[in-house]
Amino acid sequence: MRHAAESTTRFPGINRMENYKKFLQEILIDENRLQKRIAELGNAISNDYKDSNDLLLVCILRGAIIFLSDLSRKINIPHAMDFMAISSYGSGNRSSSGIVRINMDLTTNIYGQDVLIIEDIIDSGNTLAYVLEMLSTRKPKSLHVCTLLDKFERREVDIPIRYTGFKIPDKFVFGYGLDLDEMYRNLPFIGVVDLEKYVI
Repeated sequence: MRHAAESTTRFPGINRMENYKKFLQEILIDENRLQKRIAELGNAISNDYKDSNDLLLVCILRGAIIFLSDLSRKINIPHAMDFMAISSYGSGNRSSSGIVRINMDLTTNIYGQDVLIIEDIIDSGNTLAYVLEMLSTRKPKSLHVCTLLDKFERREVDIPIRYTGFKIPDKFVFGYGLDLDEMYRNLPFIGVVDLEKYVI
């Protein structure tokens, strides 16, 4: 789910080639821990859905795409994928605007399917609550959530999370799918931004 600005071109002060190490406060979750936990999640999902013939992973773009890619390869039962793009953050904001917009809806009819939403991070929960309510009206057989990161201290609404990778403190994070003004999604770890050194 979006959590940073929509385009760095709107912020002329940002150098696209800037070295992330200049504003990396710490590595919160390193690559080894990420991959170990993702393997565990894949095993749990495989066991829980072993009798399902209609498992559908719904990836929330763009942040969850790398998580989905790695997680899918750790799930050893047949499953399909589909994608949704949701906006709830405004340009330059670090928190949700409270306004949810569906930029891209599913192409799959989820009626009677076991739907598992794949998220990169859940904080306030407002956007995901909206998505869950909307998808539930399409009458899937089941509807659950798998998130890589749970920023639980910021929760404003109750979200039933079935699978959680890591619970993290209220810090601004980037890497492994999470962008910093659309950059650095490709980093193999979850890092914390030093906001005193990274100023828009």
